[in-house]
Amino acid sequence: MEQHRTLTVDGRTVHYRDEGRNNTQTLVLLHGLLQNLDVWSSYVLSYMHRLRVITIDLPGHGLTDTFCDVHTTDFMARIVKDVLNACGVEQCVMAGHSLGGYVALAFAEKYPYSLRGLGLINSHAMADSDAHRASREEVCRRVEENRAGYILDFIPSLFDGSRRAALSKDIKDLTDQCLETTAASIVAAQRGMARRPSRIGVLQQLDVPVYFIYGKNDPRIPVELAVTQTLLPRRAEVLLLDDVAHMSFLEEREYIKPRLLNFVQNCY
Repeated sequence: MEQHRTLTVDGRTVHYRDEGRNNTQTLVLLHGLLQNLDVWSSYVLSYMHRLRVITIDLPGHGLTDTFCDVHTTDFMARIVKDVLNACGVEQCVMAGHSLGGYVALAFAEKYPYSLRGLGLINSHAMADSDAHRASREEVCRRVEENRAGYILDFIPSLFDGSRRAALSKDIKDLTDQCLETTAASIVAAQRGMARRPSRIGVLQQLDVPVYFIYGKNDPRIPVELAVTQTLLPRRAEVLLLDDVAHMSFLEEREYIKPRLLNFVQNCY
């Protein structure tokens, strides 16, 4: 794969990759909290000969600069649009994991004409409850006191307990990746997520197919909430996975790859 490309926005540097540029169908993949575009490497390698695949380091993640004290999902969606404009991409299928799903929903609200399809991977359209916002503030306090300790505890908890031994390399690789994220960037993302509005209406009004991928054992998104949201779009596909938690696209990588590819191709 090629090296990162860069884009300057508001005097800061945004990093991204743009693979398979000769292909006519475009998939944009947005990573989750603490991660960076490298988390999608195996997907890019599988897809790049059939799709144009754009992956982006969201603000404060990977090699992209931190812009401010709070990175709202609306702001991140604007950065994604700036990257797509720089790439000359007018329409795409966009799939996001967790935080990346929140950003994809904000993108869908702001730029619906730019989407051929939307994928939500372990993500949802609800706003934070008061309790969840308070929990995010507690996370911010922990991160400011002991960033590395928080990450070392947090990452394994994202994987289903029955699979942690088998996925130990993935967990280590992801932990090493996430340890590169600064405390300021983590806090900016947490406070940005706390401010996001409900986007239930976006799911109800969006005139493109939506693909939901959930782990039945995800501790952050109860399966009842997941299933309820799948009923909202006009056209939806759903993938519910046994013995999978919050990192479904890594936990069931080889199962999800062909199904996500099929969704993208159907959107075109």
